[in-house]
Amino acid sequence: MVSTRFANRVRGRMLVVGKLVAKTHLTPNAITVIGLGINVVVAAIIAGGNLILGGVLLIFAGLFDVVDGAVARVTNQTTKFGAFFDSTLDRYADAIVLGGLLFYFTQNGNDTTAIILTFVTLVGSLMISYTRSRAETLGIRGDVGFAQRAERVIILSIALIVGYPVWGLWVLAIVTHITVLQRVIHAWRALGSSDSQP
Repeated sequence: MVSTRFANRVRGRMLVVGKLVAKTHLTPNAITVIGLGINVVVAAIIAGGNLILGGVLLIFAGLFDVVDGAVARVTNQTTKFGAFFDSTLDRYADAIVLGGLLFYFTQNGNDTTAIILTFVTLVGSLMISYTRSRAETLGIRGDVGFAQRAERVIILSIALIVGYPVWGLWVLAIVTHITVLQRVIHAWRALGSSDSQP
């Protein structure tokens, strides 16, 4: 698991990269958009059947999710809209990549299990984001649980590179919903069961 403490350490070291990228004069939001564009390319490559290249480029695309924040910090351009914009495009990126994988499965044997797992993983990924956002609007920490975005990208990338995307989806389908459950339990404990509402 890539813990929050480890992730914060990585972000700290990425400030060096942020300083280098900042010299290009690209804004953090522009980098976020470029990252989305790379994810679109990744989805197209996966859909075309080149899973190994797709897995490698998915890791590269995932780095942009760290670089945009690093650039924002070193250039003092951190804004609430930037955080909102980054999170929104991350959800599009998740959906687009899984959409590419879904297309691959429909064109290569129409594997019903793989298609269902892709859908379940997509729902889990979106719910992870939703539960974090909802928790934070209620004033509590929302980034608890195992399968944050970095973990999901790493798991899927490895599964693609080794040629077992379905096994990766099995793992993601399970851990994404476990993470959602972790966040629900965390919110219940933080807010009190008497305040819980559907």
